[in-house]
Amino acid sequence: MAPARVLDRGRAALVVVDVQEAFRPAVLDFDQVAASVGALVRGARILGLPVVVTQQYPKGLGSTVPEVAEHLEGIEPIDKVSFSAVVADGFDLEGRDQVLMCGIESHVCVSQTAHDLLDRGVEVHVARDAVSSRTEQNRELGLHKMEGSGAVVTSVETALFELLGAAGTEEFKQVQGLVK
Repeated sequence: MAPARVLDRGRAALVVVDVQEAFRPAVLDFDQVAASVGALVRGARILGLPVVVTQQYPKGLGSTVPEVAEHLEGIEPIDKVSFSAVVADGFDLEGRDQVLMCGIESHVCVSQTAHDLLDRGVEVHVARDAVSSRTEQNRELGLHKMEGSGAVVTSVETALFELLGAAGTEEFKQVQGLVK
């Protein structure tokens, strides 16, 4: 299936991969990425998208960072040890066939999750400004591999406005405030 050109809020879910405290000192642009992920979570909640959040081995890597966790009311992160979130117990897209992805690290857990989703026929969009790795080379490698396998590379602002579809609504005003 060829990727769609735009995200559709009736088909899409947001998948947040491993934005955890232990990565903060080591991951490139971590604070900016965490803020971008937080904006995606808030936007997804405003637009009624299912949100799936994972935590890689939280006993050792800590929990989801406050910038993201503060917007997860009613959403329980899925703890995992597998690199791909798809095989973790409790991973569920609630019948959605399109995913907007963000998280840490783009060349490992984000990439393996994206590839597993693509293999299952799910359309994957990856927000470039909401993923990172410990090095720029690994961030770009992950994005390149995902795009080469059929994922659509996008941005936080592009994705949120695609999901909105139009201006002039209360949702638009709320989402616009997230990207200003």
